[in-house]
Amino acid sequence: MHLGKIRQTFDNCPDQGINQSVNRRMIKFLFSIFLICLTAAGNSAFAAHAFTLHGEPKYPANFAHFDYVKPDAPKGGQLNLSNLGNFDKLNPFTLKGVTPALLSALLFETLTVSSEDEAASVYGSLANDIDVAKDRLSVTFRLNPAARFSNGDPVTANDVKYSYDTLTSKRAHPVYRQYYADVSRVVVVNAGTVRFEFKRVNRELPLIVGQIPIFSPKWGAGKAFDQIVTDTPVGSGPYIVERYDVGRYLVYKRNPNWWGQNLPTRRGMFNFDRITVRYYKDELARMEAFKAGEFDFLYENSAKNWVRSHKGSQWDRGEIIKKLFEHQNNSGMQGFVYNTRRPQFQDVRVRKALALAMDFEWMNKQIFQNSYIRSYSFFTNSELAATGKPDTAELKLLNPLRSKLDPAVFEEVPQPPVTTPPHSLRDNLRQARELLAAAGWTYRDGALRNAKGEPFVFDMILQTKTFERVAAPFARNLEKLGITMRYRAVDNALYIKRVDSFDFDSVIDWFLTGQSPGNELYSWFHSRSRNEEGSDNRAGVRDPAVDALIEHIVQAETREDLVTACRALDRILRAGWYFTPHFHSRTHRVSYRNKFGIPAALPKYYTAEPWAVRMWWSKQ
Repeated sequence: MHLGKIRQTFDNCPDQGINQSVNRRMIKFLFSIFLICLTAAGNSAFAAHAFTLHGEPKYPANFAHFDYVKPDAPKGGQLNLSNLGNFDKLNPFTLKGVTPALLSALLFETLTVSSEDEAASVYGSLANDIDVAKDRLSVTFRLNPAARFSNGDPVTANDVKYSYDTLTSKRAHPVYRQYYADVSRVVVVNAGTVRFEFKRVNRELPLIVGQIPIFSPKWGAGKAFDQIVTDTPVGSGPYIVERYDVGRYLVYKRNPNWWGQNLPTRRGMFNFDRITVRYYKDELARMEAFKAGEFDFLYENSAKNWVRSHKGSQWDRGEIIKKLFEHQNNSGMQGFVYNTRRPQFQDVRVRKALALAMDFEWMNKQIFQNSYIRSYSFFTNSELAATGKPDTAELKLLNPLRSKLDPAVFEEVPQPPVTTPPHSLRDNLRQARELLAAAGWTYRDGALRNAKGEPFVFDMILQTKTFERVAAPFARNLEKLGITMRYRAVDNALYIKRVDSFDFDSVIDWFLTGQSPGNELYSWFHSRSRNEEGSDNRAGVRDPAVDALIEHIVQAETREDLVTACRALDRILRAGWYFTPHFHSRTHRVSYRNKFGIPAALPKYYTAEPWAVRMWWSKQ
């Protein structure tokens, strides 16, 4: 039993209900001492309705619903959405191909789900409770006996083990093997109980394994997993695939018999009977389709489009609502990313010189109507971002690594270059030229060349044409240094294939983590992911100091330890100039048809479209 539940049960006892001959205050005092002892021994010795990385969960064991939902939201109606590109498979867990939007979130339930107003807390979903061992080397989940797959079969511990074993096999996307690398084995205790055992203590592992998507062994009718392509998934989530046309649209139908609709973690969610996702070739076609009524909701990531395109008679009449929704998300780092597997990007002086050629202030004024804020950290807009020089706590982590670190790590944390007076693009380019010369690149014969006479030329592939307006002014500034940057948008499927195989010079990427970073950092920045196809390590980071800091983050005992380790890691990554920082917004820009109900309270940490999918409802 969770400590909070024990305390609540005791406090609700009548004054004379335990033993009339004993003073209740004395019992409460002794019981408090007992609780303190238990806490000192580790709360994780108890099965609980929730698990939080640091501190206590916000919601008690008997909570009815999350604060940011409307628990009695009506069911019914339809939500029409859009996406760019295409899709060619219904299996989201393999490397090859492109999956339809929302498929994983709607078809596959997990053992636990995250709270969206806490930094790192999960609550039972498929699992009734969570039992973390006192030595932290295992976690046991007891399944909800009501849990069912979409075909009506009960969800058992064997199904959980099958899902884990499949995802960590060579037939699934390699990112899962990286993410679950610290799991030694999965043990089926009985039909309703499963235990995950760990190779080492890793505080975040109960959260990680609790969010493994669970699917049925009957999916694919016995095919090898990487041969399951367009077979309709047999999942445990609230929706099923009703129909689709590959590359054009897909319709999700709410399972009227979904077992989880009255769970506290799901009450007030998944209210639409049908959700349709239509695919469009480019953003112009999508915008015109929105105005024509083909779909209902459009999240806008382009400031220019937000100002120029989200207007007209439908907005004037109130048929379409244009609104900014605030959030408290860790905004991470978006930027130009350089593949350090390529020889021209291996010198940090080159990468810093490239950053000096980006004029954010000009772009923000001329292109984005001053609607963006410059990103400055890998943990922008959060307490995890490094500032100033390292403090005493950070130095305790950094000093043992000093021999492996650039001395710049111990100075003022690097900031993105600016062009506001007294600074200027001209001065920045002059600094860039000096850095490039020191790295062996000099201007001659009409181009910047290395000692072999090879010109500095590289390609940037873009996932959408929208990014061309970001790449174009950057390319023009690089020309002034004698560098040729060729950029072009490519088909979405080709883009994914090239990025997964690191077949690129440069891309625009977005490192995004939650309020409590952890094991995802292995995929982004750890040496072991540098050559792992399909990992997120686009920049090709391979640095023993970075590896060490990731370990500190994953093993952090307290929130304070986590913040310190993240700030130290932030310093190293920023000093490495793997990204040329872009910008971020502290609001979600959304236009939507005026036919939806929206919860009164916003979550703290959320993204716009998944929030609408899960928590909005049809007023019609």
